[in-house]
Amino acid sequence: MEWSMRSLIVLIVLVVFAWIIRKLVWSLVRFAKFAPNRHVFRYKGGKITAEGAGLSFFYFAPTTTLVVVPVGSEDAPFMLSETSADFQELTIQGQITYRVSEPGKAAKMLNYTVDTEQKAQGYVSEDPQKLPERLVNLALVVIKGAVKNLSLKEAIVSSDEVAQKAHLALARHEMVKALGVEVLGLSIAAIKPNPETAKALEAETREEILKESDQAIFLRRNYAVEQERVIRESELNTEIAVENKNREIQETKLETARRTMKKELEMEEERLAFQIQQEEKNQALVALKAGNSRTEADAKAYALKVVMEVYAHANPEVLKVLTNAGLDSGHLLAQAFQGIADQAEKIGSLNITPDLLNAIVAHSPGTGAKRTGN
Repeated sequence: MEWSMRSLIVLIVLVVFAWIIRKLVWSLVRFAKFAPNRHVFRYKGGKITAEGAGLSFFYFAPTTTLVVVPVGSEDAPFMLSETSADFQELTIQGQITYRVSEPGKAAKMLNYTVDTEQKAQGYVSEDPQKLPERLVNLALVVIKGAVKNLSLKEAIVSSDEVAQKAHLALARHEMVKALGVEVLGLSIAAIKPNPETAKALEAETREEILKESDQAIFLRRNYAVEQERVIRESELNTEIAVENKNREIQETKLETARRTMKKELEMEEERLAFQIQQEEKNQALVALKAGNSRTEADAKAYALKVVMEVYAHANPEVLKVLTNAGLDSGHLLAQAFQGIADQAEKIGSLNITPDLLNAIVAHSPGTGAKRTGN
């Protein structure tokens, strides 16, 4: 029983001793593990025994110093007030994006020593927080240099140009190179004037916009008037072309009528010439007929003259006898009545009976023919 109690006490003492030894060992020998965006320098006796990004190792805490430099990209926002070339206050707001490209230079310029006594492994100084402040101060200097020669309106609309100039100037700065920092970008979100100036600019811009609107309305109306003039001119040109075409048509019609009249006149002249020719032929024919008639009349007159000359020397009683020799009884009765009529004043009375008239009519050639016809 006593042996059991003694063994138990010994066991307890050994366990406590082992725990004390372990506690002492773990308080002196520690394990560290870092992310890939952390560059670690392990110093021992003032010399670097290990270096690299994302390391993990055991180290003896009393003789080891750990320096951890963040090598990932970081953002440093800034805001400053500046005066433009025309003495107007400006508010510039932006951001710097950077990374530590040379951790060795950064570790020499700033204290990135890790406090190994704390579980959170914080820094023993505030130097790591000074890097973005230094970069922002340098950025403010170069931005002021880029803005000081710009007027208010130029600065407001030149944020991209100012950012580009500031980025180039900051990347080339000796302090940035000494810190081992690479400036990935510098952006300016806004360059704004003070509220009173902004209102004045808004009013001026509004007036300019209204003026441009009025100008646009004027140009649109002027364009409409110009188009209407062009349309009217086109209509007038069309009317002129139509009138010219009508004139050409009228001239063509007149020319056609003139040619027709000329042709008709030529035909009329030909017809008149033909008629004249015919009349001349008729005249010649009439003259020939007249000559012939005159010759015939002269011949008849000559024959009658010869006969009359013969009758002039003849006895009248003989002529009467010769004349009555070839007449019928009707003609003889007529001549008898003619003689009675010539001597009417010498005749006292004359009785003509119907029988006598019937006998005269019966012997008349015309009457006899009528009766025969009946």
